Amino acid sequence: AGVEQALTMIVSGKPIPAADAKAHGIVDAVVDDLLTGALAFADDLVARGVPPRRTSELSDRLGTPEGNAPFYAAARALAKKTRPNQMAPLKAIEAVEGATTLSFGEGSDRETALFRECIASEPAKALIHVFFAERAAGKGVGAEGRGGVGRVAIIGAGTMGGGIAMACANAGLEVRLRDASHARLHQGLATIRRNYAVSVTRGRFTEDDVATRLARIHPQLDWAGFDDVDVVIEAVFEDLALKQQVFRELDTVARPGCILATNTSTIDIDAIASATSRPSDVIGLHFFSPANVMRLLEIVRGSATSPAVIASAMALARRLGKVGVVVGNCPGFVGNRMLFPYMYEAQYLVEEGATPQQVDEALTGFGMAMGPFAVDDMAGIDVAILAQRALGHFSDGTGRPPLVQAALVEMGRLGQKTGKGWYTYADDRKAVADRAVIDLIRTRASAAGIAQRSFTSEAIVERTIYALINEGARALDEGFAQRASDIDVVYVSGYGFPAWRGGPIFYADRVGLPAILERIEALHREHGSRWTPAPLLERLARSGGTFRGLDADRRG
Repeated sequence: AGVEQALTMIVSGKPIPAADAKAHGIVDAVVDDLLTGALAFADDLVARGVPPRRTSELSDRLGTPEGNAPFYAAARALAKKTRPNQMAPLKAIEAVEGATTLSFGEGSDRETALFRECIASEPAKALIHVFFAERAAGKGVGAEGRGGVGRVAIIGAGTMGGGIAMACANAGLEVRLRDASHARLHQGLATIRRNYAVSVTRGRFTEDDVATRLARIHPQLDWAGFDDVDVVIEAVFEDLALKQQVFRELDTVARPGCILATNTSTIDIDAIASATSRPSDVIGLHFFSPANVMRLLEIVRGSATSPAVIASAMALARRLGKVGVVVGNCPGFVGNRMLFPYMYEAQYLVEEGATPQQVDEALTGFGMAMGPFAVDDMAGIDVAILAQRALGHFSDGTGRPPLVQAALVEMGRLGQKTGKGWYTYADDRKAVADRAVIDLIRTRASAAGIAQRSFTSEAIVERTIYALINEGARALDEGFAQRASDIDVVYVSGYGFPAWRGGPIFYADRVGLPAILERIEALHREHGSRWTPAPLLERLARSGGTFRGLDADRRG
């Protein structure tokens, strides 16, 4: 392939079409039928008296050290940008470098040595953990499903409903997409077409692929055909009364045995199921936005959800190419339940002297896909406030809400959608630090008598990630997560936690639970009840246990 092309593929990890592989010399021929084509290729070689080429003897495209130097520099820059803090891409570049300067045997030995360095590293252990954790998440459902899902109905053509429709159409499912408003239905379909057009531009789909997928999505304003689908997924606005109204109607139109799913991120599944005469058929399917892209699907079991419905939901997740994780029905389920303490702690940090930019940079430096303030702006600060109120946070009087978030909403600074939030945004949507926000933070902190100090990146990571770990231990102890590794899958697949750190619970084990407990106890003394150590964390830390060991004991 040559050094430049090889490095591009190795560092990016992106595949190329077969025709391009042939053009680059990676394959000898491209055929329509493998057996027939391979025999014809071999016959042609024999007829022409051409021996098969030995890759180990090819050297005409290896280049020179001087000529290859710019390729290595570009590859290292790309690796550091796209996979920061990971050694494997850089070691792979070293292996390519060795292949161009050493004999084939010596180059192979060099590659083996580099591989052994990688496999013994912390990122390798973490990535192996994530690999097996994803597979474990699909096990232990303990029932047979209700058969295959071939026909789906979706209620609500907004951002989530449209994304779910695309995910289903991409998986070959026939989709009825219902909305009560012609305008909203038209807008939703326009968004779907626009998203598919982007995929065509990026080379992911052809025009024919898109046409096939769009033909599977059937828009409608009524309930026609809802008596013939296998699953209905409700994706209307996050309002309990509205969702209950939808499920009361579904109770009369959906066929017996149809799975009734709600795409909610915060609302009690049992409260929604109470609007039907068949709560055993009701389940939560918490898709993550954009639903046609994000891999995670939280499958939320209600108190009456039948095991067969849970098994069918897991099968649907696999059909959609998503990582399904079964969780319990508690406020925020598992992912968002853990997210709130993490997000709140970030806000307390800025009240005490850090800046939003400093907190975000510390956490992206740790490996998070985005910092908490950038996430807040992207999701909508008003949405976070509504969820906080819906979940009843700070309603018991034992703690105080952060001081600034609600003030930003009052000022109309809702995030990216208004061009201003914790940051300001131009047309390119790049976050720019805003002095007005810093002044607001400092004014509010001063009025509340909060002492100011400086923070290191390490201290910021401790305060936020340890809050995540502590709440995760509670969710596990209370049975809302089935296994510790499920929490890691949720956070790696849905919340941008770095896979090469293995997820928050795996990371806790690697740091050491006694050290984490000691730090949490100190924060508890300093900040009060919000840092009360999780009982499970205390038990494991004091007994020398680990979360991974806990999973192993439960399997045993």
